[in-house]
Amino acid sequence: MKKVITVRFKQSGKTYYFDPAGIEIAAGDYVIVETARGTECAEVVQGVKEIPDSQIVKELKSVVRLADSVDIRRMNQNRADEKKAFDICVDRIARHKLEMKLVDVEYTLDRTKILFYFTADGRIDFRELVKDLAGVFHTRIELRQIGVRDESKMMGGLGICGQPFCCSRFLKDFQPVSIKMAKEQGLSLNPAKISGSCGRLMCCLAYEQKAYEYLNSITPPVGSTVATPDGNGVVVETNPVSGTLKVRGEGSSLAPRFYKREECRYLYGGKRAPKNLTAQQEPAKEKTEAKEEEK
Repeated sequence: MKKVITVRFKQSGKTYYFDPAGIEIAAGDYVIVETARGTECAEVVQGVKEIPDSQIVKELKSVVRLADSVDIRRMNQNRADEKKAFDICVDRIARHKLEMKLVDVEYTLDRTKILFYFTADGRIDFRELVKDLAGVFHTRIELRQIGVRDESKMMGGLGICGQPFCCSRFLKDFQPVSIKMAKEQGLSLNPAKISGSCGRLMCCLAYEQKAYEYLNSITPPVGSTVATPDGNGVVVETNPVSGTLKVRGEGSSLAPRFYKREECRYLYGGKRAPKNLTAQQEPAKEKTEAKEEEK
């Protein structure tokens, strides 16, 4: 077991583990840490706790010290200066006629380096831009190209569901998303309906996939025959989330009826075999054909 604290450098940003180095640290405190980008001031999300060694991917860096009022004031000043630096960089990009979009600007706590995050369709020759910016800010300049999903995470906004972006609200890491997930969740394959504001498939398809896999495994599929309180019928529509089935009675001219999943017993058939359901009865026709094949 290893004692760690959990910190983040930006609101709703990715969290990281650091070694508290014997310092008493509580959630809400600010600490000074050394990162690959330089000295940073980070907010403590969770205080000292113990985790298994297996959860630690690489060697932990230690907290340098607790942040004091000077550090916090400097951090706030950096945030204000980052807005000014953003405007200056946008102007310089326009002067150099570069096909790139500036997304965010970050100062390190000691102001020895300033990072500019941007998106672009291809590779950009920004050497002249770096020289220009270095002449303005008189510090080390680093331009870092990011993807459109990272841009959405940094900028934030509202999704088509009306809620703030998942990536900027609580998702810490991006997961691979495939069109197969949309199919298994019964969604329209219209790109406009299953894509986020970043133009990529919505992240919620990935983290909701396991729930849909389980619900589909206990739900009789479309085309299967089920036993209902009103007799046997064929499933014509399912809603795994609400747990309802639309069933048309066999040989009946009546309109299909809705049943709860618990009211129906899977018998056989369907476009796919549900993993957690066992066929209770085989159709007589199939049994007859099987016997004829044996003869």
